[in-house]
Amino acid sequence: MSVEERVYVAGHRGLVGSAIVRRLAQDGIEPIIRTHAELDLTDPRAVEAFFAAERPTSVYLAAAKVGGIIANRDFPVDFGRDNLLIQTHVMEAAHRHDVEKLTFLGSSCIYPRDCPQPIKEEYLLTGPLEPSNEPYALAKIIGVRMCQAYCRQHGRDFISVMPTNLYGPGDNFDPELSHVIPGMLRRFHEAKLSGADEVVIWGTGTPRREFLHVDDMADATVHLARTYSGAEHVNVGWGEDVTISDLARTIAEVVGFDGALRFDTSKPDGTPRKLLDTSALSSLGWKPSIALRAGLDTTYSWFVLQGSDVRVSAKTSLH
Repeated sequence: MSVEERVYVAGHRGLVGSAIVRRLAQDGIEPIIRTHAELDLTDPRAVEAFFAAERPTSVYLAAAKVGGIIANRDFPVDFGRDNLLIQTHVMEAAHRHDVEKLTFLGSSCIYPRDCPQPIKEEYLLTGPLEPSNEPYALAKIIGVRMCQAYCRQHGRDFISVMPTNLYGPGDNFDPELSHVIPGMLRRFHEAKLSGADEVVIWGTGTPRREFLHVDDMADATVHLARTYSGAEHVNVGWGEDVTISDLARTIAEVVGFDGALRFDTSKPDGTPRKLLDTSALSSLGWKPSIALRAGLDTTYSWFVLQGSDVRVSAKTSLH
């Protein structure tokens, strides 16, 4: 039986999970999916029953509670607890039911706040984390280490991939609780429609961020699931970064907003810089293909087409 005969994508409604579903569809693979209402991954009995009934041979663990700086600040218990429960229950059920491959989706926030740049995989646990999202980061670090532990103790083929900042169709566009790109796209769009003279950007605009289109992330994830079986986690990124101020100006151009940009320096900047070293991924035969400007154009077009149906989060997103 092929490892991809029965693929389960946990978190198929989320940004990464939905992109993985799209990527698998290109190869004619229709994965097993469940909504949160159908399967609560924080419930160990429900997860056990699902794995016993469906018997997946491959798992993409993209389900997580996610959010931006404000959400992480306001709901630290939720981000730590729920992510720990989700990954613990899915990994243990995958082990008990002999899943052949599990690919765990982490986050670049696992690295120390003041990391040397670009960030290599070996820098994990070499310094303090960014305080604003520490519980979430700790949960993801435990996920990485547990994949390694299952490999070491039980011989399981569980791997971890660490994406940089992602964006694209299916993102959460809540103006206050979203990540930076969808939040900016929505604010600039609404400013254009209202005829506003300016858009306020949080922080100084000087932090540097790396962004990767989610379809590139999905392609890299599927590539690694099929070709990589190492114990060490693998960074997935574009390989270049931009300042928040440059990103804001580019988004203004994409949206067609011609007003002023004002930076609110009373708001937090977060980590000063976060650029991943992706040399390990390159050596495994994969490179990204969707440049930032092109990705922003298609993401904004998707957002506009959704109209009032575009997904936003009242507090945080669990998918």
